[in-house]
Formats: sequence, C-alpha cells, structure tokens
Amino acid sequence: MATNKQPTFAFGEGKISGYAAIFLSLLSFFAVFCFKFPELLTSPEFREVYTGESMKYLLVACIIASFFFAVLSFLLSNVKRWALMGILISVVTILLGGFTVEGRAVAPSSWHLGLDWLLLDLLLMAVIFIPIEMVWPKNKEQSKFHPEWRTDLVYFVVSHLFIQFFGVIAQAPASLFFGWMGLSQLHAMVQSLPFMLELFLAFFLTDLCQYWAHRFFHSHSFLWRFHSVHHSTQHMDWLAGSRTHFVDIFVTRASAFIPLYVFGFSTLVFNIYIVFMAIHAVLIHANTRIQFGFLKYIIATPQYHHWHHCEDPKYYGKNFATIFPFIDKVFGTYYLPGNEWPEGTGLHEANYPKGYVKQLIYPFTKSPFDENLHMEDRSKR
Repeated sequence: MATNKQPTFAFGEGKISGYAAIFLSLLSFFAVFCFKFPELLTSPEFREVYTGESMKYLLVACIIASFFFAVLSFLLSNVKRWALMGILISVVTILLGGFTVEGRAVAPSSWHLGLDWLLLDLLLMAVIFIPIEMVWPKNKEQSKFHPEWRTDLVYFVVSHLFIQFFGVIAQAPASLFFGWMGLSQLHAMVQSLPFMLELFLAFFLTDLCQYWAHRFFHSHSFLWRFHSVHHSTQHMDWLAGSRTHFVDIFVTRASAFIPLYVFGFSTLVFNIYIVFMAIHAVLIHANTRIQFGFLKYIIATPQYHHWHHCEDPKYYGKNFATIFPFIDKVFGTYYLPGNEWPEGTGLHEANYPKGYVKQLIYPFTKSPFDENLHMEDRSKR
C-alpha cells in the first residue's frame, strides 16, 4: 500500500532551523511591502496598536534571525536547500530595503488588505504554538506537516488578508437591527462598571450568543453544510481553527459583535476580547496534551474542544461554548470525561472535498451528507 509520507522533525538534523529560516525570511519579505504600500496593505485599526519604528526593529530582528537559523541549518543538515533558500529570500529582502525602510504617515484609503495583521498574527501564533506542539503533543504520531496543512494555511491567509471585508459584514447586522435604538445611556452605564465585571460581562455575553449560533449550525441541515468545513479536519493543530467557511465566519463573528455593539463595552475591553480570542481560538484546536488542571472546568481547553470535534457520533452535540464550559452545563451539552481524549476527529464522509476552493464551493452545490442519513445525529450536534 502506498503511503503519503510527510516530513517530520528531529532535533539536531537541521530541519527545524531550516524551516525557521524560510519562515522568518518570507515574513520579512512581505513585511517590506507593508512599509512601501501601507495604504493598501495595512489595517488602520492595527496601525493604532503598533508604531512604524517598532515594526522596523521587528523586521530587522526577523531578517537577522533568518540568517542565524539558515547558518545553523547549513551546519547541521546534509540537505542544504533549506538554508540556501532562507538566505536567498533574506538577501532579496535586504535589496528591497529591509534594513532601511521607515514608517511614514498613511493617507486614508477606501479599501485595504490586512497583510500587517496576517504577518504579525502568523508570527505570534507560530512562536507560541509550534514549540508547545513540539514539546507537549497530544498526537505524537501526527507529523508537523500533515497532509492538509496547506489548506489550513490558505484559510488562515484569506481570513486575515480580507479582514476589512469580514469586519464590515460582521458588524452590519448589529448596526442594521440595533442602530436605531438610543443606546448611549446603556453604554455609559456598562462602561461605568468595575473593569473586571465589565470584562467578564463582555466575555459571557459574546460566548452565550456564539453558543447558540454554533448550536444552530449543528442542528440545521443548510447551516451544517457550511460548518462541516470546519469539522472536516482530521488533524487538530494550531492552524485547524482557521478552516472555516466564509459564511460560517460571517454568522459567528456577527453573533459575537452584536452584544459588543449593543452594550457598548469600552475600547480597552473590546481590544482585550479581540486579543484573547485570537490566541484562545488557536489554543483550543492545538495538538497539545496540556490538561490545565482545574482551569479546564472554568475555561475551554484543547481537551474540551477536541471532544466537540470527535468523529464518533456518540459524542455529537457536545461542548458548543467557546470560552465558558458552564454555558454547556446550563444547556445540557457539557462533556469532559476526566483526562480522556477522543480517539479521532473529523467527519464520517469518505469523499469530503479536499482543498480550499472545493470546500468553498461544496456547501452551495450539495449537502455533505445524504439528507436522511445522520439527521438524528445532526439534531444532537
């Protein structure tokens, strides 16, 4: 039987440093274009968070680090192509102005891509979660580059690059249905609450709304067509959470934005929520066996969410909450059996399409399951 052998990592062979060199050099290469074309390639919301000077220092650090890892790979590995590729991309980056770029005032633009958000979030998530998955993997047999990692990376790239589009459509329902209401007094009252209470309220209300949106996706055949894309992954890791159809993204983000809009939480609370969810959504899909002790009963963890992705129909319809497990407790959908993990994740659908484009089109053309098959299971999801 033919096997689809995927590359694996081992310390001391130069592969890790080689891939790190390529990764950092590519980030640096694209970052140069953010400096050159900030109106088109950067997000106004995130330009308020960082400064041009700080990003220049980060760019230079990434270039230097890519050279360091390239040299290390060259010394350790018998295969020199990773090191040479990393060096070549870094040299091109320097020739494009990687060491000399400067931040400047950015003129307003009617549209933009979120390349800055993509690069910064990709760097941060990789720095946090790749070491975690290497040191504390849940599935030790799962190679670091599983067969569908490119598909998940495409989802990650698309959702970040088109942040303006997804942001606009996610906010539209809130302003459309609640914009006519005079909410200024409610906003003032909410923002006058003690900070920790306001923060908890924001997290609780958004999670409650997302719980029911998530549950509707599992209990209605038409919506399940789109959400099944997210459940199609058989390889849970830090990129798996990105595999989400754009219709799913729209509904899920809109359901979270409605309480944020209606209650008018402070800018600080809003920003903390965004940062927390960016990291936590990656964490709960990660390939890590970390148990988190008693915290797993307070906040959703990888073990908790992996059971939601379980491929065994006996466990369908569990753990819809994104943040607080007690919401599942209240509505009877909680499941966390000690320290046990599901044996596998994915769908019972042998011919489910592979690849971003096919999965993008599939929900509009055909239900992933026969309409009569799994209907009982789907109603429990």
